[in-house]
Amino acid sequence: MSLDAVVLIVLACLFAVVSGINDGGALLATGLKLPTIRPVTGIVTLVVLVAAVPLVTHQVALTFVTRLASFDEPGGQIAMTIAVVASLAVVAVLSAKGRPTSLTLAIVGGLTGAGLGWGLAVSPGSVALVLAFGLAAPFAGGLVAWVLIRVLVATTTARALRRWHWAGFLLQTLAYAANDAQKMLAVFMIAVGFSGAPVAYTVLVAVLFGVGTLYGLPKAGRTLSREIIVSRPAHGVTAELAAGTAVMACAVAGMPVSMTQAIAGGLIGAGVAQGGGRVRWYAAGKIVAAWLLTLPVSGLLGWGLALLVKGFASVRLS
Repeated sequence: MSLDAVVLIVLACLFAVVSGINDGGALLATGLKLPTIRPVTGIVTLVVLVAAVPLVTHQVALTFVTRLASFDEPGGQIAMTIAVVASLAVVAVLSAKGRPTSLTLAIVGGLTGAGLGWGLAVSPGSVALVLAFGLAAPFAGGLVAWVLIRVLVATTTARALRRWHWAGFLLQTLAYAANDAQKMLAVFMIAVGFSGAPVAYTVLVAVLFGVGTLYGLPKAGRTLSREIIVSRPAHGVTAELAAGTAVMACAVAGMPVSMTQAIAGGLIGAGVAQGGGRVRWYAAGKIVAAWLLTLPVSGLLGWGLALLVKGFASVRLS
């Protein structure tokens, strides 16, 4: 195994842990005000589905690997390494500044920028399509939540809301495993050189993701369930159902989208439906601003690093 592959495998493991920190806590945070699903139960469910669903479908992982740029070309492993480094760096800096963002947006930007900088064949049409779906997902989640919370409040008792919580959590987790989670598998695909979903690697991804989730749950819980909206149990359940529906629809199309963005959209939609005063617009604005920065910054960083590394390699070879 080449040094490039070893380095990328190590980064792929780190990427899976960071995905758990960034995404896993958000998946559990919306239901924290309902005791129906304990954190341990939720994390175990997440790990099992993240490991199992790619065995059935991994179309979103293939989109990351084949539709944005041709990472199977010579230098593809190096370009992927640069993309992961760029995305992790951008997410780390924004998170340190109190601006949580989407790791999915970061890796899409990093892959596109690194591909261009390394001279790989990048598909502008596919990149534009992925961005269009990514932009639509939080709006779709918000719209579904805006309708759904009215129905839940009018027809659901407190006991029934707990059952809806289980349904929403399972739908949301299933959608995440079929969509957003597959960015982790995509990095291993390039690092190791497989195109399917070997059980050993889906399990490895899921376990590392679970470790990150356990670490990141408290912070994600504060951000989503407290900062964006004055949240009540119905808001969290509505956001789960709405985000799960939007992200699953994108998974059917093979388009990667951010679950955290869809959840945030669902919370805002539920809050607006009961009066915009429930939404903390300043906090929501900070998060949206971080999203808007993430993709172009990670793309530019990936492009610049790819040019730098390629130039350095050319000088050494000459």
